Amino acid sequence: MPERPRVVVSVEASADGKVAFARDALLMHQPSSDLWAAMKPQASDPVDVLEVVRRQYGCNAILEGSGSLVAEDPAELPPHDGVLDGHFLPAEITRQLSPPHMWFTVVDSRGRVRWTEKHADWDPLVLVSRSTPADYLGYLRRERICYLVAGDDRVDLWQALELMKSELGITCVLSTAGGGLNGVLLRAGLIDELYLTVLPALIGGLGTPSVMDGPPLAVGEAPTPLELLSVHTDTSGSVRLHYRSTADSRSGPRDVRSGRLRV
Repeated sequence: MPERPRVVVSVEASADGKVAFARDALLMHQPSSDLWAAMKPQASDPVDVLEVVRRQYGCNAILEGSGSLVAEDPAELPPHDGVLDGHFLPAEITRQLSPPHMWFTVVDSRGRVRWTEKHADWDPLVLVSRSTPADYLGYLRRERICYLVAGDDRVDLWQALELMKSELGITCVLSTAGGGLNGVLLRAGLIDELYLTVLPALIGGLGTPSVMDGPPLAVGEAPTPLELLSVHTDTSGSVRLHYRSTADSRSGPRDVRSGRLRV
């Protein structure tokens, strides 16, 4: 039976469930970053979810979508004429894997993210597909950035997570992504736990990204059931909720229609 890492989603949202101010307003860019920071009251008892899941599950990977990092199409890359075959896991990187090693993982089948910064605390890992442009794969190889190939036309998240465990020993993934990728995780039955921080503000707006975007439920399809594990109301006005999914999804996709959604 295939195995995958535990998937924990951590997200902040307004009281009406929005995770951004508009579709193209990335929170990492101004003025959105300042506006979001001002919307968050100073918590009297802040919680570092990453540290919590590292202690509890040995979490060793963060997951993001390329849409959270790239607002527009990047500059073109030089052509790559060499042979590209399978995953790229350089030995000088993977042989050093030991706690508290952390992967910063991005789903990027279109090859949009440019890795301009290096961090001492984590290594980048890109999830690509067989249709990802060869020029981008060549760029990743030149930059010595690891990648895993999962899926044909787009990244198959079930397969990608299974590879993350089998190839790199990743046991738990913390998704800090936006509503698009989290929505795909939801429809694929891949969410095991949810940490949701509700901020005391309203954003509104038709089409504004929400906690879980993506394809709607089919007619007659049941929502994913959750069990409330804890709730904390801060005097500043924020509410922190911790849920566990009670859907039976650890062994494989929920069904053929939704279980292999690709991003």
